[in-house]
Amino acid sequence: MTATASGPPSVTPARAGVPRPDQGRHDQRGRRAFLRRSLPLLGPAFVAAIAYVDPGNVAANLTAGSRYGYLLLWVLVAASVMAALIQYRSAALGIVSGRSLPALVGERLGRRGRIAYWAQAELVAAATDLAEVVGGALALQLLLGLPLPAGGLVVGVVSLALLATQSRSGQRRFELVVMALLAVIVIGFLAGLVLRPPDAAGVAAGLLPRFRGSDSVLLAASMLGATVMPHAVYVHSALARDRHGHAEAGPQRDLLLRATRWDVGAALAVAGAVNVGLLLLAAAGLSGVPGTDSIPGAHHAIVATLGTGVGIAFAVGLLASGLASTSVGAYAGAVVMGDLLHRRVPPLVRRSVTLVPAITLLALGADPTLTLVVSQVVLSFGLPFALVPLVRLAHDEAVMGERRTGRAQHAVLWAVVALVVALNLALLSVLIIG
Repeated sequence: MTATASGPPSVTPARAGVPRPDQGRHDQRGRRAFLRRSLPLLGPAFVAAIAYVDPGNVAANLTAGSRYGYLLLWVLVAASVMAALIQYRSAALGIVSGRSLPALVGERLGRRGRIAYWAQAELVAAATDLAEVVGGALALQLLLGLPLPAGGLVVGVVSLALLATQSRSGQRRFELVVMALLAVIVIGFLAGLVLRPPDAAGVAAGLLPRFRGSDSVLLAASMLGATVMPHAVYVHSALARDRHGHAEAGPQRDLLLRATRWDVGAALAVAGAVNVGLLLLAAAGLSGVPGTDSIPGAHHAIVATLGTGVGIAFAVGLLASGLASTSVGAYAGAVVMGDLLHRRVPPLVRRSVTLVPAITLLALGADPTLTLVVSQVVLSFGLPFALVPLVRLAHDEAVMGERRTGRAQHAVLWAVVALVVALNLALLSVLIIG
């Protein structure tokens, strides 16, 4: 500042790009204010993320790690990155439009088209439910020695109680219950890594994209179907809509979308860590051990090599995974039917119907681990039917307005769809040619 005889000291204007002395404190206060306002908005992504740590993931990732070591680690990393981008676009669609993805698709289809689309989505939901009930039944067998069909029934009944939480106590309470189960899953599945850490060189090599024979392609498709889940794409738009409603353009919508980015980032980071941890656990401690490409075999090997405590933690994590994911799967199925066909089925009726295929397969003695892996392949084939409409609607100005995807992100989303379709075609050739 310089003093003059004719007036008060003059202030030299701040140069562009030069921070004010108090700018750091101002930014810090702004960040704290954002956290206070956004923390209550978190939750929907953690419910959707349960789909990414269901028992199908356990089977696919343990199988990949025990058979091929760190080879397919890159599949999980790529799938987790794709999942975060996809789930954010689904949630943003619900917030900006005030409608779910199935509802928006239904508005653009005739009656026959809606029925056909609903049929494929229900097939995906059935495959999802199959994996989750079978996984929960396996956990109860490992923990309590229950026969698989009886364990499947228990999982179905408990999932109804979890769904009742959402119906009676609201979505926020349901979110908190699911997040608590997610914490159990994280501890249960990652506890073994404390005692058997992975090899750093092997991890680095596993980040290089490659395959080793046709079976590794089948497993990669299964891992993709288990990581990027169609019903999670459908349901996240509905979760965001039901939690936040339709937000008009303005500061409140900007806050919701910004908080949703943090919600998705945190939830998918947790889910991705669990998936990667499962593969690393199998690669570090179970690779080459006979029978470890099945969940019961892997559990036996974990107990033998890492101790009973880690084995119990793993089984409890598997049970929490089955219970939480089957509840979210049932929620997703209800959203798809309600928003596509405008028909509401009572949860008890829907739960009873969707339990039938899983209980039947368990009663007939089907290999539960193989059933889980194949169910994830079915999910992989259902992905394009969820992703293509999502990408198109996210770029539609009539739906998203100024929040539609830009050209660069739109191109990235189409690249993701192309990758999924290409992997499915490779899988189909493997299944046909052998």
